[in-house]
Amino acid sequence: MVENSCLNLSRSEQKRAQILEAAIELFCGHGFPNTSMDEVARKAGVSKQTVYSHFGCKDDLFVASIKSKCVVSQITDELFGDASKPETTLANFGEYFGAMIISPEAITVFTACVAQADTHPEISALFFDAGPQNLLNMLSGYLEQVDKHGIYRFDDPRSCAVRLCLMMFGEMRMKLELGLSVDELIEGRPVYIRECVGMFLRAYNVANF
Repeated sequence: MVENSCLNLSRSEQKRAQILEAAIELFCGHGFPNTSMDEVARKAGVSKQTVYSHFGCKDDLFVASIKSKCVVSQITDELFGDASKPETTLANFGEYFGAMIISPEAITVFTACVAQADTHPEISALFFDAGPQNLLNMLSGYLEQVDKHGIYRFDDPRSCAVRLCLMMFGEMRMKLELGLSVDELIEGRPVYIRECVGMFLRAYNVANF
């Protein structure tokens, strides 16, 4: 997987990608407290010094690994570049975000943070800042720009962004968090996500106010 995804990267970028991939796998498999920088280095096939040269500490590596999941899922600033076409942009966001939040890695990291919230609340804070907070900042910033075009009105972009994201969680995400089967929901998931985006846009269209 690393080899295929790193063909066009520099040597330093390849090592960074290897480290992030190893870190995500270990954080998901062993949890944050039980993952060491030594283990990440061994799994990535690099020296411990290389890991520290890219990421100053384990907290930084955890944050970077969470953010990298958004990048892999194509949820970046570039996605929100055109405020004149929110219908297309939010449809793409819905597709990428809807898939990301039901991925095994997302479920594993989230449930691990919840399970350790009493003993390691700092891990939950790191996860929130790197994942949900980072994503909501991008989305709310985009909605603020869309608002200026006058077709949709987002008086409180942050709250609007939260509503859209939580709508997309749906029954599937809830059942996955509980370890329940979602076989009956898979086929209808794309339609559900598209309908969430459509409902969201209709709700904030100034023509409906």
